Amino acid sequence: MSTILDNADATSLDLLIARRLKREREARGWSIAKLAAASGVSRAMISKVERAEASPTAALLGRLSGALHLTVSTLLARAEADAGASRVARAAAQPVWTDPATKYLRRAVSPPAADPELVEVELPPGAHVDYTASSFAFLRGQVVWVLAGRLTVEEGAEETLLEAGDCLAFDLEAPQGHAFRNPSRSKPCRYLVALTRR
Repeated sequence: MSTILDNADATSLDLLIARRLKREREARGWSIAKLAAASGVSRAMISKVERAEASPTAALLGRLSGALHLTVSTLLARAEADAGASRVARAAAQPVWTDPATKYLRRAVSPPAADPELVEVELPPGAHVDYTASSFAFLRGQVVWVLAGRLTVEEGAEETLLEAGDCLAFDLEAPQGHAFRNPSRSKPCRYLVALTRR
């Protein structure tokens, strides 16, 4: 994945995420306090994200979207769709989001609301991203296919090392969260995630 959002595009996507998050919360009739209680994210942080005053990390988006029963990809795709999208996701128009904490890149490959959702991720050397169990509690399935590099997937105390070409299906019934880690100190890891909803 070579496309990286420039500062103007990143600011624009942060604003789209802010508006979409607020729209999703209000569509459920939730206050910021209710979303905070459901996600474990502070009211102050949710307010900052909704005002586009803070760029949310992948872990934070996972907690917020999980509380709203959305995948991070769906939240990002809906935010991008607010700017105008179709059922065809052209490569040049696929939204790419950069996690401000880890600098990992996440490309929404499939069109908004597609099932399964396809997401391409590039995880920088040494990067580590954690997701709580609530981030994917509403999913029926999640499969990860490593395209390049190596990926360590942590599920509670269990670790699975995946090489290029390896594919892992998750046990989403497990009560613990999971994490993705690039064990390399020099090479990025690229992988595809397929997500199916309940």
